[in-house]
Amino acid sequence: MICGKSESVSLRSVHRAHITPSCPLFVEGERVSSPSVKRMSSFNYTISFSVDFTSLGDFFIFIYHIVFATCAALLAGSVVLGILCTRALRQQNRFIFMLNTSISDTLTGFSVYYLGLFDVQEGYPSRNSTFYILPSFLGVNVMTFLFAQFDRYLAVGHPFFYNRFITRWFVIACCVFCWVYTYSILTIQNVLPVAQAVKLSAFGVMTLQIIVVIKVLMTIKLYIIAKHQLGREAPSPERDSKKESLRLIVFVVICFLSLWCPSFVNIMVRYLSNGGLRFRNEATNVFAIMARFNALSTSALYIWGSPALRTAVWNTVWKRSIQHECETRERKSTEHLTELKGHVTDKSRTQDWTKT
Repeated sequence: MICGKSESVSLRSVHRAHITPSCPLFVEGERVSSPSVKRMSSFNYTISFSVDFTSLGDFFIFIYHIVFATCAALLAGSVVLGILCTRALRQQNRFIFMLNTSISDTLTGFSVYYLGLFDVQEGYPSRNSTFYILPSFLGVNVMTFLFAQFDRYLAVGHPFFYNRFITRWFVIACCVFCWVYTYSILTIQNVLPVAQAVKLSAFGVMTLQIIVVIKVLMTIKLYIIAKHQLGREAPSPERDSKKESLRLIVFVVICFLSLWCPSFVNIMVRYLSNGGLRFRNEATNVFAIMARFNALSTSALYIWGSPALRTAVWNTVWKRSIQHECETRERKSTEHLTELKGHVTDKSRTQDWTKT
């Protein structure tokens, strides 16, 4: 699983790790992408599987990625449909942020069908690389969670300012900015020459560190507000809603950072030195697997922590799907019984005619 062969050329003498806020999650590659690097990258038109199927562990990894990709896409996709089909949820800012992260998680789930099942290595030397387009889906969530934390802080701590200035269109603009910024930086870094790409990569590392520190501080701040400030307010539906939203965002961010931090630490170690762990491909990258698990855990926490979202997902997605399946089976069963009844009737008529 871990490649034991060390690099013959120092990282510092060639290129730096490709790390930006746009793709901070699984970037275990060692050098910055550039036009020259792209020409040197090997791309096989016949893509092999991610494992050799020579051991039980290979089968487990392959099956795990199939199950995970399916579950993540279905669960996150259910959250997307539940929010889009429920007007009451679309009008609340916190559910707009949930919608944005769930769209990213749905795409992450689908991306695992490629990253997890085939021999893909992002970075340099790359194999069947997507130039970080697929790994960057979760990078969108890094910024979205940061905006969501500030949103909850202003909603609870400064309600008058929040109600006046933080409109639904402003929140939608923040979500769009997360996507535009992420893939704009990624595009620029992929087309820049190596020297400029190294500078942009260093700026991305610094920005990413600042974002992580802010997220940790905001998580602590929101926890204090949820525990002390709201506890002094009189019981009311509004207080319960605020407490629910704060508790949910705190749990989600803690889970996100817990699963993502090992990958971030390994990236930093490899960026600053020749140390760190190296893996055969994205499918066997333990840190990437942990980070991608956020695509499933985030949606599960949303449904668990929000009764309104849970009801919406059940009524608009799963209940309708089950009813449609039951109606389809009932219709097929009725048609089958009708055909059998008609066959029996024709047979009895034939027998009567023969006797006559």
